[in-house]
Amino acid sequence: MPEHSFILWGTPHSLFTGKVRSYLLKHGIPFTERTPADPRFAAQIVPAIGLQVVPVLETPDGALWQDSTVIIDRLEHREPRLQAAGTGLCGVIAHLLDAFACTALLPMAMHYRWSYRDQQEQFLLAEFGRAIPPGAVPPAHKAATTARVMDKFAGFLAGLGVTADVIPVIEQDYLDLLAALEDHFQHEPYVLGRAPSLADFGLMAPLYAHLARDPVPGFIMKTRAPAVARWTERMNTPGLSDPEFGPAETSEPAGLPPTLPAILEVVFRIWTPGLLADAALFNAWCGALTDPAPGTLVSADSRRLVHARLGPVTYTRGGTTFSRESQPQALWHLARAQAAAAALEPHQASELHALLEQTGGLGAMGISLARPIVRHDNVLVLG
Repeated sequence: MPEHSFILWGTPHSLFTGKVRSYLLKHGIPFTERTPADPRFAAQIVPAIGLQVVPVLETPDGALWQDSTVIIDRLEHREPRLQAAGTGLCGVIAHLLDAFACTALLPMAMHYRWSYRDQQEQFLLAEFGRAIPPGAVPPAHKAATTARVMDKFAGFLAGLGVTADVIPVIEQDYLDLLAALEDHFQHEPYVLGRAPSLADFGLMAPLYAHLARDPVPGFIMKTRAPAVARWTERMNTPGLSDPEFGPAETSEPAGLPPTLPAILEVVFRIWTPGLLADAALFNAWCGALTDPAPGTLVSADSRRLVHARLGPVTYTRGGTTFSRESQPQALWHLARAQAAAAALEPHQASELHALLEQTGGLGAMGISLARPIVRHDNVLVLG
């Protein structure tokens, strides 16, 4: 079956679909995109995956891959495309930024979408309406049906810890992150220089579908960080589309971009306290289990969930207390970066340690889990 029969099941407003779509586009992989409005999604895709979730990539041979990180891993296994930006010190940084973007920025993305729902209602109705199957409801009832779907997603804010007390912190985090990225993208086309890496694709998850496309955060991005806005466009274009950066280079970069430490300082300031709280809860949960076998579902109540939960965590950052549901997914992502770090040559390991010390990342990278977390059958389980 030809490669053009890849099918990406997702939506334009889906956070993680944006990550996979960008990877496919940047690497010239032919695909078609279908939304959950297609009857096949409910009839075949959801039962096969066991969860109602996007993105799902349907391969030419009919396999179904779920989770944006897993999808990219499997595409890379078939044909490595990330090259130098996926190995060595660059690879560790790429994994770190991918993990951060896909977990720590989820509350930020959801805040700007749903806390400002009134200002964005018509846009969101149009976006979420794409996933309503044609003929599923009478035309006169489509808006109301779509609004009920939107209500469900808006209801996730509490579990993500988005409350009135922390919103000022979240919004300052957005401005701080945009400022660091804006300085970087004024000089570099991608996070690690001349070629896109996993860091770029991870950041595209929150920074495109929610924060660039939704009207309220998109206006902030375009007016305060136009180079970041342009990067989100570049990441949906094959090749290097901006002539001011010159020809693309795929060889090993001479070194990390000098603007990278400022980005990492923002990353670890936002990310580390929550990661430590997630790890403490996970280790306590493991300790309370009686001889758990490999394959034990990572879940507080034995439910298969898209985003596993073990209970609430509370932590303080910058004098503000955050309370949210735990994020075992963040620990799974972090472990990928830790594994890449463990494989470094000694001189690279020393360079990484110095960079982490400079940017406040030693605490996050020093996290140790009582048991490894792996993915099996589209959910997180103990290794």
